[in-house]
Amino acid sequence: MDNNVKTVVKISGLVKHYGELTAVDHLNMDIREGEVYGLLGPNGSGKTTTIHCLLSLLSYTEGEITIFGKKMTPKSYDIKQNIGVVMQNVAVFDQLTVYENIDFFCSMYVKDRKKRKELVREAIEFTGLEDFVKFYPKKLSGGLLRRLNIACGIAHKPRLIFFDEPTVAVDPQSRNKILEGIQSLNKNGSTIIYTSHYMEEVEQICTRIAILDGGRKIAEGATEELKRIVKVTETIEIEVPALDDKVLSRIKALEHVLSAKYASHALEVCCSGGSHNLMSILEILKGENVPVGQVYSKLPTLNDVFLEVTGKQLRDKE
Repeated sequence: MDNNVKTVVKISGLVKHYGELTAVDHLNMDIREGEVYGLLGPNGSGKTTTIHCLLSLLSYTEGEITIFGKKMTPKSYDIKQNIGVVMQNVAVFDQLTVYENIDFFCSMYVKDRKKRKELVREAIEFTGLEDFVKFYPKKLSGGLLRRLNIACGIAHKPRLIFFDEPTVAVDPQSRNKILEGIQSLNKNGSTIIYTSHYMEEVEQICTRIAILDGGRKIAEGATEELKRIVKVTETIEIEVPALDDKVLSRIKALEHVLSAKYASHALEVCCSGGSHNLMSILEILKGENVPVGQVYSKLPTLNDVFLEVTGKQLRDKE
């Protein structure tokens, strides 16, 4: 880690009990300035509780949280002034227009009307809501409503922004717009904490990722670092019209092969390490005069990592 990079969020020994249930179990975490930090975990992993503790919306049993180098408490208004929150559930006022909603939320942080007017205008342009400023929320599509929710959370230009599943139930075009916006906010200097049930989003935008389970951090690192955790580093699928047990046994005996199975005219081989697994398999098939159809080679995904370290599938929420 570069010694010149500041730690924006530091969690030390965080514990949160709900009666006999331990929701967060001695959690330690450092989030650096300029990161897009992905926070993943199955339901009940402690992810939401951790965020609520970070925002001082919940008290906690043990530990300490510092943000911008200062201890975070419910009365840390100087810290909260520089935090933006975009939660999964859209939180806007149906009685106010798009413009009035953004202006209201911005006014909680910025009292100067002239400055606020400029910030609201920038937030509207940033989220592409110029044609909808006089619309009421009930008249907006799901994607536009999500954009309004984001505009309300970032209009005051916070240094630290929490995004809790901001793309749930939106169309692909709006999802891309939201993700591009988050990356732009990050390039403009905001540190981002991002949660999602969409693994491809996390791979696309997060610079570092933590996986929580049972209230503990069980893995952390950049995407490529996490992918090195999994045993299966390559899965090879080959269309084969017929394959006898002798040939299958030869493939299973290869150095880096973890498993090999043949069913429904398809050979599937799971490998660990090695750079020439596919060539070795094809050489065996050629030597045995086995005709080959289409060939696929799949590298591990973040979802494979998640499944291996938690034993659970992180399903998309709609």
